[in-house]
Amino acid sequence: MNFLTAILTHSTPYAALVLAIAALQDFLIGDPWNWLHPVQVMGWAISGYSKAGLKRLGSKGLAIKLAGVGLAIALIVGSGLLGWLVVHTARRLHPLIGLAVESTLLASCFAGRSLRQAAEAVLQPLAAGDLETARSCLSRYVGRDTATLPEPEILRAVLETVTENATDGVMAPLFWAILGAALTPWGSVPLAIAYKASSTLDSMVGYKTPPYRDLGWCSARLDDLFTWLPCRLTVFTLALLSGQPRHVWQLCRRDAPQDPSPNAGWSECAYAAVLGVQVGGANTYGGQVSYKPLLGNASQPITPERIRRAMGLTRTSMGWWLGGAIAILVGAYAVG
Repeated sequence: MNFLTAILTHSTPYAALVLAIAALQDFLIGDPWNWLHPVQVMGWAISGYSKAGLKRLGSKGLAIKLAGVGLAIALIVGSGLLGWLVVHTARRLHPLIGLAVESTLLASCFAGRSLRQAAEAVLQPLAAGDLETARSCLSRYVGRDTATLPEPEILRAVLETVTENATDGVMAPLFWAILGAALTPWGSVPLAIAYKASSTLDSMVGYKTPPYRDLGWCSARLDDLFTWLPCRLTVFTLALLSGQPRHVWQLCRRDAPQDPSPNAGWSECAYAAVLGVQVGGANTYGGQVSYKPLLGNASQPITPERIRRAMGLTRTSMGWWLGGAIAILVGAYAVG
């Protein structure tokens, strides 16, 4: 008990323990069904604010842009403060309650298990030859039209989803959690949950088309900014894991800048380079064909095995970052 008390009363070992428990919880449990998730609450707030703002101000003009700035700042800062308040209150009740609440809140910021489950929901019926079920399941996770997709296009869609969201759903929240644990007295949750708010804003209102173009411009730019560094660090990690860092980096420098997103193209291209596949091409949205730049070399076909390898690369990358962060935090405590 003295050992446990020592851990719970010293910030750096405690921060390391929170990171480890949260990562393990995401890996083993993920987001339990029927539990209220922070992203749901964020979604309600964004939806309510957006509907009221668009109804009152319309979809264009300076006023709606300023309303978008207010939405972005209020939700990102407010989410971080609320996360800190919940954790602080739980710690005051009891250190073990604080540990459980903080770890669970942090685990809710990671989407590793959710990504794996989403991919497997498509891959399993595909393996059984059930294209209709695979297309139906895929439609829950992607915006493109899926009703007539052949198997190779289904596999490409799954890989693109897994590799784009590996950064903003796993590695970027982990980056901000580590930064919060190492450099602030507030711990991992406030920065990680603030990043999650930024990502949720971008997914809901960060569009370049009406009615969200002006309302969501600030949210989209902030999400690009907050994801930029963790995305490049993820690419660097994947390049090291590949054993051919120069090759991966060269392909990313060649292809990723062609993507209109400053981050998604880099994330997808890095995985494509490691796996020896090519992503991008023609997608159909609401009956309209849209073309994404081709990323990587088509040395190998996209297969379920390569998609699973991509998910394994994400887990390994997360393990590297976690191991390094925990070693630094515990080492800082031991030296201090």
